[in-house]
Order: sequence, then structure tokens, then C-alpha cells
Amino acid sequence: MNLRHLSEPTDSAVCTVQVMRDLAQRPCILFDYDGTLGNTTQSIVATARAVLSDFGMSEEEMGDLRRLIGPPFPQAYSEVYGLSEKDAATVTAHYRKLYDVCGPEAWPPFAGIPELLAQLQANGRHLAVASSKRQGLLERCVSDGKIADYFEAIEGKKNDTNKQTKADTIQAAIDKLGFTAEQTVMVGDRHYDVEAAKQVGLPCIGVYFGDTAPAGELEEAGAIAVVHSVAQLGRILCGI
Repeated sequence: MNLRHLSEPTDSAVCTVQVMRDLAQRPCILFDYDGTLGNTTQSIVATARAVLSDFGMSEEEMGDLRRLIGPPFPQAYSEVYGLSEKDAATVTAHYRKLYDVCGPEAWPPFAGIPELLAQLQANGRHLAVASSKRQGLLERCVSDGKIADYFEAIEGKKNDTNKQTKADTIQAAIDKLGFTAEQTVMVGDRHYDVEAAKQVGLPCIGVYFGDTAPAGELEEAGAIAVVHSVAQLGRILCGI
């Protein structure tokens, strides 16, 4: 098979020329936020550590707190730590009380992301955010990062009680932009993004530069390509 290798001193991604061409020609691009557009790992982990410590959990019991990045809250606490629905809701309420008073320094866009979005928009691509982050907070993050003008739709989680899945959020973003799955590509940092995209019929480019997914997770989930830097992501999306 004819493979094209995208490489930098410490990064590499492999993608067939045919796949590269297809991804670069799709007019609609959806982005996850945490770990993909926004550099939020440190703030999420620090806040979760404080909350779980208050809840009586030891560092050993917490383990790798980055596992909380991806699934929606409060369900994430049940999925990762086995908390009951009631306890997960209690922990989430405490988490949000702390996290919601954070400022823009807690969720800045990764270096190079604003420039990439500007280039994609200038090239005529249609961009949207599809995240499991709460709708209001997601809009705040995008606005604080001064990247809101690049997006034609910003789709987040509406509330904690409905059955909205990540696949539902992705589909809502596609519908708002008026495209089909065949015209769209997803970009995300966890297996949740890859799997949800597949449910909707989209290819997903997996990103490791957010330092959220363990090595191999995105490939195993079925990402069509993986990248380790914003520059690599730009090469794939722009077909360079």
C-alpha cells in the first residue's frame, strides 16, 4: 500500500494518499474541545483531584485523572470510579462550583489552533465544535479563547438528565451546518470521539497533542489517522 508519512523531529502520522485527499476535500470539520481545541488537561485534573480528595479518595485510588477527560459529567465519575449516580452527582456539583470560577487561563486554545482555524475558514471549510462539555461552559471557553468566529455551530451537552450521547451531539452539529456524514470529518482526542463519529458514519482524526489518551487508544478505536502536533493536523486537513 502506498503510504505517506507525515513527520517532525518527534512526531509521526501515517495516512494513505487517497485518505489524505479525501479528508482534505471534505467541506465540514467538527472538533472536540477538551484536549483537541482547548488545553484543559491541567485545570480539569487539578480540580478533579481537589474534589475527589475532599470526597475521601486517596491518590492511589484516583490513579490517572486524565481518564475523566472525554466522557460527560456526572457519568464520567461512575464510569471511571464506579460511583453511584447520587455520589457522582454530588462530586460533579462540587467540581463545577470550583471549575466555573476559573478564568480563560484554565481553557486556552492550543498554540497554533487559532491560526489553523483561520486557514481552514479562509480555504472555505465549514467548522463546528461537538463536545460533551456543558453548552454554556463550552460557549464560554470558545469565546474566551477568541476562536468563536471560526465556528458556524457550537454543540455541547444540554443538561445532565437527558440521554444525549456524543453521537447525538455530532449529528446535531452536522445538521446545523447542513452537510452529510460523507462530507464531514471529526477531530478528537479520546476513543469516545472516534467511536461516536463511527456511529454517525464519520472518519475521525485522533490527536495526541492534548496528552489525554494513552498510547495506542486512538488507533485501537479506529481513528483514520493520528497526529501528535497541531502542525500535523493542519497538514492532513489542508492536504499539504
